[in-house]
This record gives sequence, C-alpha cells and structure tokens, in this order.
Amino acid sequence: MKMTIGRTAMIGACAIASLSIAGNLYAHGNVTPQAVDTSALPDIEGGNDNWIEHNPYSGNPKAIEIGESAYGQNCARCHGLQAISGGIAPDLRYLELGDSGDEWFIERYHHGSSHDGKVYMPPMGDVLGQKAGWAIRAWLETQHTED
Repeated sequence: MKMTIGRTAMIGACAIASLSIAGNLYAHGNVTPQAVDTSALPDIEGGNDNWIEHNPYSGNPKAIEIGESAYGQNCARCHGLQAISGGIAPDLRYLELGDSGDEWFIERYHHGSSHDGKVYMPPMGDVLGQKAGWAIRAWLETQHTED
C-alpha cells in the first residue's frame, strides 16, 4: 500500500489531536472521592443507615475543621473554593441556614442530583458517610452570606 503525503499528514494530525485530548482529560485530575476521617466527631445514632434531618455538628469547631478539609477534597472542584461557585454548580454560600437548609443539603448530598438522565452531582452519602456530610454542612454554615 502506497502512503501519500496527504494520508501521512492526516494520520499525523489525528495522532496529535488524540494526544491533546487525552492530556486534557487527564488534566482534570483524580475525581475519585477522597476519604474523610471523622473519627474525632461524636457518632450519629443509627450511623449511615438512619439519615437525620438536622445537623448535629452545627457550630462544632472540630466538625468545621474536618468539614473544610472534606469540602476542599471532594466538593470544591465543582462548587468552588471557599464555596464560591463559578456558575457550574450552586454557590453554597447562599444555602439557607437552619433546618430548611439542612434538609436541602442532606437530600442532595445523600442522593445527588440528576435531570433528564444527566448526573449533575453524584450521590456522596454512601461514599463519604453521614458524619462527613454533616461536617461539610457545618463548615458551609461558616461561609454563609446574604449578599
């Protein structure tokens, strides 16, 4: 089979494009959820099998510290550093305080969000656990703004 200059150029262009796309995909980084050490937090009655509706760690300094780290490792890539969204995902600084905000947060955290067959947020509840979720929520409360 005879290779023409055009065919050689086309193969070369396809190879370069493939390598470029592969590099960009890898640049997104590891999106595997990162484990959160919640051993310093009080246990939640029922563990991960009994999801509660009110944040038991609200105002707990240790939970806030753990929540900040957990957020940075697992949430910031979509919701933004310091919970300041760039527009892709909700800006969590505006999440209501109190029980209504707790209810919305834990529903999304536990079950994720999808519309029309597209996953916008994967469910994190079974992956990271209830204690980590409430620790993240405790930290988010410290970032709350009305502005």
